[in-house]
Amino acid sequence: MEHTYRLVISCPDRVGIVAKVSSFLANYNGWIVEASHHADPSVGWFFMRYEIRGSSLPFGPDAFHIAFEPIAKEFEMNWNIRDSRDPKRVILMCSKESHCVADLLHRWHSKELNANMVAVISNHEDLRRMVEWHDIPYHHIPVSRENKEEAFSRVEELFTEYQADVIVLARYMQILPGSLCEQYSGRIINIHHSFLPSFAGAKPYHQAHQRGVKLIGATCHYVTQDLDEGPILEQDVIRVSHSDTTDDLVRLGKDVEKSVLAKGLRYHLEDRVIVHQNKTVVFG
Repeated sequence: MEHTYRLVISCPDRVGIVAKVSSFLANYNGWIVEASHHADPSVGWFFMRYEIRGSSLPFGPDAFHIAFEPIAKEFEMNWNIRDSRDPKRVILMCSKESHCVADLLHRWHSKELNANMVAVISNHEDLRRMVEWHDIPYHHIPVSRENKEEAFSRVEELFTEYQADVIVLARYMQILPGSLCEQYSGRIINIHHSFLPSFAGAKPYHQAHQRGVKLIGATCHYVTQDLDEGPILEQDVIRVSHSDTTDDLVRLGKDVEKSVLAKGLRYHLEDRVIVHQNKTVVFG
């Protein structure tokens, strides 16, 4: 498949944004293969994403930056352009639960996810053999009350060493330090086994069972210093009934978790997500 350039823009809403950008691309024979727009009148902000056929432009991202910068300044744009041939570098983090990691590795192995899986970090040894079968480095960093500062210092070193673009908490059952959340803002993706904001925190399926809910779900979101309150990328639910046990809810919930995390990660890898304040615009 031919490569594309992904142009992603957010800026104050006003007349002429689409016309100006489209005219710029047309002047350079840029062939738009996908176009998405969204205006949010509640905050007066405009969002757009163009996917452009790579062979149609006479230059690459660096020269594009120079040529496009006057328009970006005129409209006060937050923007970037990325080449689809440059996949993001992903680190997975996990604990003992294997379903999310196994699912993502399968999707990556089958080329469903356009990413460079550079490493897996875990606070347990349980999933090493599965990960190393995929020829991916596995780093075991135990975390306890006594060594948290040292452990997360090593985690931060690995983020830097591998030049991670994205970190995915695939059921990593530890809370990252606030400094890491801040440093990698908008780049750490978590799956929470609850339809947030309901049943935040520990054992959400047990909480849901005690309340007799008829729907359970999962939430993929960006990690912030405020636990389980980051911008949401994707959510889904599955119906349950009074006859389902807590174990049934856990089993059914795992299926939703895998699907939601994979979708959220894919949106991010394809530059389909724009974060504004604590909300996301997701061009699916």
